[in-house]
Amino acid sequence: MAEFAQKLADVLGDADYSIEPKVDGLSVALEYQNGVFVRGATRGDGTTGEDVTQNIKTIFSIPLTLPEPLTLTVRGEVYMPRASFERINRARAAANQTLLANPRNAAAGSLRQLDSRITAQRNLSIFVFNLQLCEGREFSSHKQTLDALREYGFPFSPYYTRFDSIDDAWNEIQRLGEERSSLPFDIDGAVIKTDDLSMRAAMGSTSKYPKWA
Repeated sequence: MAEFAQKLADVLGDADYSIEPKVDGLSVALEYQNGVFVRGATRGDGTTGEDVTQNIKTIFSIPLTLPEPLTLTVRGEVYMPRASFERINRARAAANQTLLANPRNAAAGSLRQLDSRITAQRNLSIFVFNLQLCEGREFSSHKQTLDALREYGFPFSPYYTRFDSIDDAWNEIQRLGEERSSLPFDIDGAVIKTDDLSMRAAMGSTSKYPKWA
């Protein structure tokens, strides 16, 4: 445990750390222009994603307008809560239909439906986990961006925590692992991030993932 925590510290540096569950869903980007939601897209190949704007609009927790005329882009994870997944499969079983395999595939398939009315019946949810762009505002930490996103009306994980000790961060990762089966959604691990945005910029990213997480 101590050895792995030290490896994390070596990679992420001596700074504050944010921890949150890695929700098992489908990553999307939400774009707003002058405070109005204009586009939702999947990650796709990392450069070009699928336009799922109309289906994204069926997720009631996503603000379609912001309290300020901001131009911004956020990234989030669309998922199907376990309760919704179980409800849908009960109905499908009663109708002698093929059951959905798991919440992750169910969320992905629902978001890609050609008929947004079907998507609306699936009760999808989303957690926003990163502010990609916000014109006219500057932030120094991930926590500051999440505080701003809360003000703008975006939903994000209630399990987000922040630590100034790598040992405390590692203990939180272990706690999430022990409690994952009791969460109302599936996760495939936990994410630990450098909280300082200037450090993130210096560390950069590969073509597939950020080096600061």
